[in-house]
Amino acid sequence: MDDIQATAYLQNAARRGSQYGLQRIRALLCHLGNPQDTIRWVHIAGTNGKGSVLAYLAHILIRAGYRVGSFTSPAVFSRQETIQVNGVPIPREAFAVQMTNIARAAAQMDTPPTAFEMETALAMCYFQAQKCDIALLETGMGGAEDATNVVTSTLLEIFTPISRDHTAFLGDTLQAIATQKAGILKPGTVAVSASQPSEVEQVLRQACAEKQCALTIVDPHAVAHVQNMGAFQCFSYKAWHAVRIQMAGDYQICNAALALEAVEALRGKGIVVPDAAVYRGMEAAVWHGRFTILQHMPLVILDGAHNAAAADALRQALVSYCPGKRLFFVMGMFRDKDYGAVAARTVPLAAYVVTVTPPCPERALPAETLAKTVSAYGVPVETANSVSAAVTRCLCLAQPSDGIVVFGSLSILQAAEQAVCQYNGSLPGSEERYA
Repeated sequence: MDDIQATAYLQNAARRGSQYGLQRIRALLCHLGNPQDTIRWVHIAGTNGKGSVLAYLAHILIRAGYRVGSFTSPAVFSRQETIQVNGVPIPREAFAVQMTNIARAAAQMDTPPTAFEMETALAMCYFQAQKCDIALLETGMGGAEDATNVVTSTLLEIFTPISRDHTAFLGDTLQAIATQKAGILKPGTVAVSASQPSEVEQVLRQACAEKQCALTIVDPHAVAHVQNMGAFQCFSYKAWHAVRIQMAGDYQICNAALALEAVEALRGKGIVVPDAAVYRGMEAAVWHGRFTILQHMPLVILDGAHNAAAADALRQALVSYCPGKRLFFVMGMFRDKDYGAVAARTVPLAAYVVTVTPPCPERALPAETLAKTVSAYGVPVETANSVSAAVTRCLCLAQPSDGIVVFGSLSILQAAEQAVCQYNGSLPGSEERYA
């Protein structure tokens, strides 16, 4: 099959929905020769911040001279972007070749694998073919029963901030959710974690003790000298001084500190990472759709905040970066998310809100339902029949000194970026988008 056929094959598999468990992915990888066993992994679980921490670490390891694979989810701008080697998305030809092999293997199985399981297997096969020295692996949901948890040759587990999300699958308490995410721990490995709520930290410490894993937790009190330097933030953490990052938002300091702890843990496992590679990698790292600034007059920000904790982080970032600005929001949410909590944390900052229905019929929250929730805060709100129409509406209303924030679901961000570019008479370029 070619890349178009391969994409269609995955889309058709996605219609079967998601299923938890490792039986299918293990069977699929067995048919493919178990490529996951030939690679050293860094496994990342958590509710928010996984992609950002992965980006910091990938940029650092690449600059340290390693051939680095990375697997993230979900896709925002293209399916190929979720699988990268040294920062380069998998080429369409390679995607088609690997997908053809996976489809053949899947045809031999009694129970067909899910789309995510096939994408996970595809990444593992591609990393093996590309002879990656190390690969960074982001869980799709949870940890213990997530398809990525088929790996065993793990160097390091990373836990980003854990909060309530996917409660229908992971449990309705922080302890239950943390227990699922702690399921990625492998005996005798090392783990690092962001600062967590006390009940989450207790679960992680107990799980690490049971599996004899060393655990380091980020010390937020060790973060010092935080400065906003225009396009960059600068901070110090423990022995790391004047670290520069270009990802915006107060919460990125915490993500960056976690990445620095991960570097120290990898050094303890024999991975050579020069200081210069750390500083250069931290400064170069970017991540799609996480407080991404598209333009400045008016300010246009894309953010993937879709749960309460991410909405808290977005609110704090807007308060810091947009003091005194009149803010226009474009919001689109999935109905299985706590959209009421997201609205409660963000809408009071807005002068005007336009709601949209995300392009995902089986999960999309109707724009009208979200608008009704927003209206409870006394903020003017209207609905739009497309993301493009909503963004264009805000661009027409906004003055150069105002801000426009598009958030709620990652699935609306690509259309939002395209709408901004079309309004300005330009085309989006991947080389400039996150520079």
